[in-house]
Amino acid sequence: MFMGEFEHSLDTKGRLTVPAKFRDELGESFVVTRGLDKCLFVYPHEEWQILEAKLKALPMTRSDARSFVRFFFSGASECELDRQGRILLPQKLRDYAGLEKDCTLLGVSNRVEIWDSNIWANYSNDAEASFADIAENLVDFAF
Repeated sequence: MFMGEFEHSLDTKGRLTVPAKFRDELGESFVVTRGLDKCLFVYPHEEWQILEAKLKALPMTRSDARSFVRFFFSGASECELDRQGRILLPQKLRDYAGLEKDCTLLGVSNRVEIWDSNIWANYSNDAEASFADIAENLVDFAF
């Protein structure tokens, strides 16, 4: 399971260091794709296959399902760690997420998310303000 928040910077070639805590679980290669809320989703191959099966089960007769599957898969790229624990993020993915220099990597259960640090700070501040309300509406158990 992925969890935690880590700050790293893109180098001039578009490489990003993956936190050591995430590397073993991601494996030598993994899938990076456009995520929701202007971030990137990073999946180990096992989780990617589970997600792929779910998306294949969507009714292709629905235009919204076709659009989502196209958008999600067309942005996907297989990435590998180099010897220094970095990944080279494709330019199209960096552009989509607005990644320029400072990045925040989040462990989110079955995936890692990569955010531009400023976008994450704004998103996080907005979400924090309504966290209790969100929990009350979504979570049906005691902490």
